Amino acid sequence: MIEYILDHNPDDRILKKASDLMKEGGIVCIPTDTHWVMLTDAFSKNGVEKLYRLKGEQKNHHFSILCSSISMASEYAVIPDSSFRLINRRIPGHYTFIFEATKKMIKTLKASKTDHEIGLRFIPLPYLNALIEVHGGGLISTNVDERVLGFDFDKDQLYSFQLEESLSAKVDMIIDPGEFNFIGPSTIYNFAHQPPELVREGAGELLF
Repeated sequence: MIEYILDHNPDDRILKKASDLMKEGGIVCIPTDTHWVMLTDAFSKNGVEKLYRLKGEQKNHHFSILCSSISMASEYAVIPDSSFRLINRRIPGHYTFIFEATKKMIKTLKASKTDHEIGLRFIPLPYLNALIEVHGGGLISTNVDERVLGFDFDKDQLYSFQLEESLSAKVDMIIDPGEFNFIGPSTIYNFAHQPPELVREGAGELLF
């Protein structure tokens, strides 16, 4: 269940295995810059439904899409040229950017049907971007929290073996890159409204 990788040179065979699982609706756990998360293919109906069940969330609750490039993100969000120029200098980075969702995402996610919005993340971690590139598309993401594990924890002292003990029957793979550090919550900007709105100040430097 746990697959160990090198953070700057991950094994493509492991990444391909994870991608295949997610394309079939499977769930993969991996650490990001902010938290351990659960991932699945952004367009996998079964995978997305599993994430909502695991989190105990209603389907109008938003999850983020992890992308490796703005080009990839354009499949999920409408990114105007003015916004592109503003965020292009800051990605990858410790941000969540909210944009108008594409019609395809509005049809796929109930949360996007409600407000026509979607959150995007471009995370500065080589192993994570390698996984996204191997997958060939965005990954829907949600944090592993106390509701998922069934116990309270300090996220800075949560390790893959603990995830395996609690989630072995619920997720399909845990990817452990060895050493990793969480830098705190991401900075959130909403670009679905103009002018863009700062929703939360976090680890990413303010854009303006």
